Amino acid sequence: MLSLVTGASSGIGLQYATQLARDYKSDLLLVSNQEAELAAVAAELHEQYGVTTIAKYADLSQQDAAEQLFAYCQTNNLVVDTLINNAGVFFFNPYCETSMRRIELMLNLHMITVAKLCRLFGEDMVKRGRGYILNMSSMSAWMAMPGIQTYNSTKAFIYNFSKSLWYELMPKGVHVLVMTPGAVDTALFGLAPNLRKLAVNLTVSIPPEKLVKRALRKLFKTKKKTDMPGVINHLCTPLLKHTPDFLVRLAIRFVGKYQH
Repeated sequence: MLSLVTGASSGIGLQYATQLARDYKSDLLLVSNQEAELAAVAAELHEQYGVTTIAKYADLSQQDAAEQLFAYCQTNNLVVDTLINNAGVFFFNPYCETSMRRIELMLNLHMITVAKLCRLFGEDMVKRGRGYILNMSSMSAWMAMPGIQTYNSTKAFIYNFSKSLWYELMPKGVHVLVMTPGAVDTALFGLAPNLRKLAVNLTVSIPPEKLVKRALRKLFKTKKKTDMPGVINHLCTPLLKHTPDFLVRLAIRFVGKYQH
């Protein structure tokens, strides 16, 4: 089995790569825009778990990134059995103060490249009658929140796109799963270390290794199309659509104050 993991050099992507190698003995095609870190991860996982690892440096925010990555696989006779669309960015910023480049980067990375990779590799999987696609959304898909307006909107796209794709591909032997976690204990959101530790202790935030273990189990051993870890998240999600305006403003002040 060969698994393609995007954003594999750190955070959640590194956990996907590690657990696929360790627990599923999967060979790995690791993709990231952090070239040195990616090469180190690939070497370490190969040495530790004996799987074949390929480090592929790529900027997935480029419009033609998906086509280039797919062409690379075809040229090198790499047959991808599992596609993990994990690469992502996060920034908290008023929309009219955000540069066009940053907006384009997030839209391309979270939507265009994800959709294209699913199309290109999904077609191959359908031809073989077997395959797995996991896309990373977020509980923020249900949030109307100033400051993260681009992030939560792209995550909403991933969520609905993945669910729709599940209906199309499941009858053809390809399982599509979209994960919608709440806060995950990584550096992505820029919170101070003491707040990250508190969030984990309160079970508001989930460690990435725990999230990934659950996600891979759901991907390979169930036919679910969506999954959200955490009882608190399930209880809170219906309320997000009806959050009073004053609470939204308070949340924005809190997040802005404690980011660094």
